[in-house]
Amino acid sequence: MEPFERLESYLIANNLKMTGQRKVILEALLKLNRHVSLDELHSEVQQNKSGVGVATIYRTLRLFVEAEIVTEHRFDEGRCLYELFDETEHHDHLICTRCGLIIEFEDDLIEEQQRLIATRYGIHIETHKMELYGRCMDEEACRIRAEGLTHT
Repeated sequence: MEPFERLESYLIANNLKMTGQRKVILEALLKLNRHVSLDELHSEVQQNKSGVGVATIYRTLRLFVEAEIVTEHRFDEGRCLYELFDETEHHDHLICTRCGLIIEFEDDLIEEQQRLIATRYGIHIETHKMELYGRCMDEEACRIRAEGLTHT
């Protein structure tokens, strides 16, 4: 189901209204289409001269998480980023502790090992996340990203 359809279904089921602010915020998320912070999303929304404030964006993101439109990630001791929810795709994350670069990856061998370990201990996995923290091997590119000269 597409994000706008998912939102509409959620709003109807919860007797809520589709507001212009919710539309603008979802459009900004779709345009950015990456891991995004509250501040980055606010900057994108402000480009539309919508007048939507940070508090409204935060409340809307909470609603979007509940509606499974976005997934909230708390990286690096509380750094909170949001990405569009995709029920058909699972991925894990590599995160650079210096520049903040986030790389999404999938690995069937890791997934199989997790299933085997869970079975060994008598656990049925319902959901999981894997975040691996380290530093970029390309130190120059990492330094440039860390200084904010390029966008990750």
